[in-house]
Amino acid sequence: MIFLRYESFSQYIRFYPVTFSILLIQIVMFAIMAFSGGTTNPETLIRFGAMYSFPGVAPEYWRYFTAIFLHIGFPHLLFNSFALYVFAPPLERILGKWNYIVFYLGSGFAGNALAQWLHTGSYFAAGASGAIYGIYGAFLYLGVFRRGLLDEASRKTINIILVLGIIYSLIIPQVSLTGHLGGLLGGFILFAIMFRRSRILR
Repeated sequence: MIFLRYESFSQYIRFYPVTFSILLIQIVMFAIMAFSGGTTNPETLIRFGAMYSFPGVAPEYWRYFTAIFLHIGFPHLLFNSFALYVFAPPLERILGKWNYIVFYLGSGFAGNALAQWLHTGSYFAAGASGAIYGIYGAFLYLGVFRRGLLDEASRKTINIILVLGIIYSLIIPQVSLTGHLGGLLGGFILFAIMFRRSRILR
């Protein structure tokens, strides 16, 4: 089971420096926003880089990336940070530091882009969910096309999380189903490209 975390704090930082840095950025940005107007305040979120859409006004392109590191309320931060802490480390080791950075940002961008494309009306959004679903997409690729490289318990875990995640996205109005699906699809495709063009796990 590759998703069980046995590392000490110092080992985690040493083995998974990018994932740790992402977690740290999320926490720091959350703290800054908490003292600058509130993490659930739309004006504060937009000021710090959240996605938004208003009639006749499209978001700047850099927001597709900055929104990945912002969260709306503590439960949102906690849930996404836990998922990142548990599921991201194996992928960072598989891809390597630089490929993993490209993959993570690309998956987050894909989630935000699909949500923006399909969303109607005014909205604002933030969170790492698209990038996290991209991580799930990478393991889904392995589970489907390289079954021998992923143990049975890990495959089942990813399948269960995806099923529950889609159900949760459908029944909770505040959750972006399109953002999750965009990240999942983006991660699946990105990992397939990276896998085929390199000697990852070969």
